[in-house]
Amino acid sequence: MHKKIPTIFTFISDLNKKEIINLDRKVGIIFRNYKEKYDKNKILLFKEFCKKHKKPFFLANDVKLAINLNLDGVYIPAFNKDLSLRKYNRKKQFLILGSAHNIPEIKVKERQGVNIIFLSPIFKTKNYKKGLEIIKFNILSMKSNKKIIALGGITKKNINRLKIANAYGFSGISYFRNQQ
Repeated sequence: MHKKIPTIFTFISDLNKKEIINLDRKVGIIFRNYKEKYDKNKILLFKEFCKKHKKPFFLANDVKLAINLNLDGVYIPAFNKDLSLRKYNRKKQFLILGSAHNIPEIKVKERQGVNIIFLSPIFKTKNYKKGLEIIKFNILSMKSNKKIIALGGITKKNINRLKIANAYGFSGISYFRNQQ
């Protein structure tokens, strides 16, 4: 159904080419900026840049725009509980990613028709002083038959702990920025 689904994702809040040029081509790029209105022309230019560098490109929280711009998919944050996402006609290759923090949010994401669920935070972060940790993460990940991506608090120090997590892959923000 889908082309190769990335196992690693990163979030960007700025369409900064320098930020992602050195990332492995397997890393999916999620553009998420809730402070500004999306600029279609900038997104199209960035889409072409990502395509040239063979990096999948996703837009956060705007299914209609992501479909209209023929992006690789969309990322639906946990706070978006809209169940009408299935109504949009989209190409088979279009992925819907969604985030969740608990069982009720996992069930909402399933009803939204997401292909992959980002479960967070696996480890503590600046915004979440208590992470799920591996055992609770694994228990929650078994509550869905969707692919699960570990998100939150992933660092060089704890990335090896993901080997025992029931996760398809992982996503990070600071993990990638700290490596550059």
